[in-house]
Amino acid sequence: MVGGTRFIGAHVVQQLHEAGSAVTVLHRGRSTNPILPDIEHIVDVGAAYPITVFPEAARREWDVVVHMVVMGAADGEAAARAFVGRAGRLVLISSSDVYRAYGRLTKAEPGPPEPTPLREDAPLRSVLYPYRGMEEQIGAYAHDYEKILAEQAVRGAMGLDWAILRLAKVYGSEDNADLGTVFGFAGAPDWRWTHGHVRNVAAAIATAATHPSARNAVFNVGEATTPTMGERLARLPARGGGAPAPPPFDYAQPFVIDTSKIRQDLGYADLLDEPAAMSQIASRASASGVP
Repeated sequence: MVGGTRFIGAHVVQQLHEAGSAVTVLHRGRSTNPILPDIEHIVDVGAAYPITVFPEAARREWDVVVHMVVMGAADGEAAARAFVGRAGRLVLISSSDVYRAYGRLTKAEPGPPEPTPLREDAPLRSVLYPYRGMEEQIGAYAHDYEKILAEQAVRGAMGLDWAILRLAKVYGSEDNADLGTVFGFAGAPDWRWTHGHVRNVAAAIATAATHPSARNAVFNVGEATTPTMGERLARLPARGGGAPAPPPFDYAQPFVIDTSKIRQDLGYADLLDEPAAMSQIASRASASGVP
């Protein structure tokens, strides 16, 4: 596991370990997580975004390498070079923001709304680097972040088997716990955006890491059914104040991905009921005083 000490990665480690896999995690040593089991750690200060050099301790033969933190072309190419001939499979964690529909939503990509739900063969964005200019808000990595180029680097590596997982918006107790990606869009009640609880997303990644049919394939990961924001909010505890102004997106473009492929081809099934899991997260946030 490259980057497996927090949020999604830690849950993947936990689930793989519980299923009987021997797991080693490469990380910077700057974060810990109470859910991590007793596993091997490779601590290297160079394991920061983007990881372009791998320590010798990581450059050995692995059945599977799960790379949680490939951000763009440079680290995608570095991972391919490091693990070709060494890994039985490289699992790249990507994002559903690769789809052209995301560019239409943010108004970066001209054209009419894309039909949804988006299957894995849906068109990708032609306008690259969706978060450039947002470095101060989300980090320096935003300048070169481009999962499309990361995917291309891994898929184009000769002699490397791979699997690519394009994640929906993830939420859980460690990140997005205030469900800002739901309550923040109360002003767009008819809009749809696919989400996924962190434990369900981790289970999908663990499935793709170990299933023989995941070889050289792309899978969307998220909830099976995407309700409107209004439908979500009707099931969640009410919050005081009026609906905040949502970002200036084109809400004629739903951002719904089709997650049936991983369920049908790999037999993946959710660990948690998504509506119940989201309600539980919202209730915890409400109890902790989130406004």
